[in-house]
Amino acid sequence: MAVDMKLVRKLREQTGIGILECKVALEETSGNFDKAVEALRKKGYEKAKSKSTRATTQGVIGSYIHTNSKIGVLVEVACETDFVAKNKDFQQFVKDVAMQIAAMNPLYVSESNVPDNVIAKEKEIYAEQLKKSGKPENILENIINGKLKKFYSEACLLNQTFFKDDKNTINDLLTEMIHKIGENIVIKRFVRYQVGEEI
Repeated sequence: MAVDMKLVRKLREQTGIGILECKVALEETSGNFDKAVEALRKKGYEKAKSKSTRATTQGVIGSYIHTNSKIGVLVEVACETDFVAKNKDFQQFVKDVAMQIAAMNPLYVSESNVPDNVIAKEKEIYAEQLKKSGKPENILENIINGKLKKFYSEACLLNQTFFKDDKNTINDLLTEMIHKIGENIVIKRFVRYQVGEEI
């Protein structure tokens, strides 16, 4: 089927993915814009997954100081080449991540960074809260896992909803950036300072 090029351009603007891939996605979904966006995101996840083992020896330290000068963030985002480190889209992504950290105050980059003792303590608290609920053991376990998932969505940067767009998490943004740039990108570490806060 012939695809409206205005729709192709709109899809390209929204996703940042090449014209040809956008055209194919719209052809495959019979011109359905939302389905084409979803199809491109799925392809992006697959591509990002295949790049996730590649070494990231380049990158930048991004920074953000909030307008009241009371909150400051430094974040290290790595990529494969110096060429990408200088790319405007990559640098905008780093800035957005730094602003996310300032706004949402995550404690860890990802679930894998959460210490075992912290997870054990969270589970202990949830179990204590549910002790007198009288629910069966297997249901309690599901409830505890659900609460843990919510904890990750608040405490882990990659699991957080993007403050500029609540339809995406930071991990979604990262995956889309990997797909767009064509290199592995890793948010390595960050530090957030707030005036009057103990470190």
